[in-house]
Amino acid sequence: MHFRIRDSQVSTRLLFVLLFLIFLHPVFPVFAQLLADRVVERTLSNGLKVLMVERHEVPIVSLNITYGVGSVNEHPGISGVAHLYEHMAFKGTQLLGTRDYAKERPLLSEMDRLYQRIVAERAKGKRSDPKKLAEWQERFDALQKKADTLVVSNEIGEIYDRNGGVGFNASTGRDVTSYVISLPSNRLPLWTTIESDRMRHPVLREFYKEKEVVLEERRRSVETSPSGKLREAFMSAAFIAHPYGIPTLGWPSDVRALTASETEAFFKRHYAPNNTVIAMVGDIDPKNVVPMLEKSFGKIPRQPVPPPEITEEPPQPGERRVEVEYDAQPELLIGYHKPGIDDPDDTTFDVIDALLSEGRSSRLYKSLVEEKKIALNVSSSNGSPGGRYPNLFIISAIPRAPHTTQEVEEAIYAELDRLKKAPPEPKELEKVLTNLDASLIRSLRSNRGLAAQLAYFETVAGSWRYLLENRDRISKTTGEDVMRVAQKYLTKRNRTVAVLAPEEKTVTASAADAIPAAPSGKEER
Repeated sequence: MHFRIRDSQVSTRLLFVLLFLIFLHPVFPVFAQLLADRVVERTLSNGLKVLMVERHEVPIVSLNITYGVGSVNEHPGISGVAHLYEHMAFKGTQLLGTRDYAKERPLLSEMDRLYQRIVAERAKGKRSDPKKLAEWQERFDALQKKADTLVVSNEIGEIYDRNGGVGFNASTGRDVTSYVISLPSNRLPLWTTIESDRMRHPVLREFYKEKEVVLEERRRSVETSPSGKLREAFMSAAFIAHPYGIPTLGWPSDVRALTASETEAFFKRHYAPNNTVIAMVGDIDPKNVVPMLEKSFGKIPRQPVPPPEITEEPPQPGERRVEVEYDAQPELLIGYHKPGIDDPDDTTFDVIDALLSEGRSSRLYKSLVEEKKIALNVSSSNGSPGGRYPNLFIISAIPRAPHTTQEVEEAIYAELDRLKKAPPEPKELEKVLTNLDASLIRSLRSNRGLAAQLAYFETVAGSWRYLLENRDRISKTTGEDVMRVAQKYLTKRNRTVAVLAPEEKTVTASAADAIPAAPSGKEER
């Protein structure tokens, strides 16, 4: 079968109906060619990469700015800085978010200098001077109060709201930080003006107040969340050297000590246009868009991009286990070290992931949930917590009472042993490919989803075409490949196990006194 959709006015719904029909036959290259023909790539004079796809069904465009920076670029002492800067990017610029930046700027500078002195004095511990700290804190609070009178809260968000913007948001991960919005296509000039200003002239106003917002976010998602506490402890145990073990939200002491000047230095080091990808999907004309982007974003100077992370996670000398006590339902995490996105074995793990937990007919679900009925749910994931560097293949499960995490753990190992001893049947691999194709289509159906995928893989894998190339590699994965990879990586020595266990009740002195002594003449066991 050989055809190509050339009319950009063809409806998205019709396009995906056609793609669905295509997927009923083994002709994925047709889909690959369809997408490849529609993605327009350009690089601005300062190195900023732009990916564009025309979809003219509705006058809307989805926009995604992805920077090649995340918590993997942090180190102890500044953990959480990438996520904190993400928050600060919404505070405005020298033009937006302020009533008078000329008056605001010296106040912000003085606040930062004063806070640095406070941090340094607090670091002395018992030798710190309480009188100095009280005096400096009083001066700091006065400056903060004065600076607050000059702030125009959420001005950028309100401008976008008035102009039909939806989904204005951002996210920070281990590898990337992304800023997204969808707008009427005739508001694209407004977007280029605002976002290029945010990239070139950000102002870290309300910085010290926003740190409290971030710390509260951490309290909700980690410190008072059983699953959050378990996952943080799990990652810290699995990565003892590589910064993938650093939580994206940062360690509380680091976040509290961060200064505006440290955060600004981090921004200047990593948020360069030549470390940025912009993906645009929707009602656009690339011929008109590129000059507009060059006029706005193209004026931002390029700068040296920091080299890739050089700290390598050493091979594990044996299994690592960690237990988190919490008054909550037990939970289990098992992680195996594996290569990153640039290694062929990573593709085989995509297949293993699908074999184990894709749908109700997957091996883990059928065995643990349906047949043995020892788990409420079980899932696996490939490429956590990031994909750029060697990472983890993770299996997670929640036992069904009265069954234990130990029972579930043993049942999981039995299924992994099946992978090592016998290759999956060709029919099972074909089903995996069909499911992965369907998942890929779903992820690309919306303008926002396609923009996100294009920007992410261009940044992390080096090319958005990884989307198509990886699917082609998956189709060539054999049962013998699955066996080999399982035997190589899914070993006891290479794994980290984390268990969420009920809190042990502390026995008080009075309670201990009430415990009867062992009968005389018998050994107490």
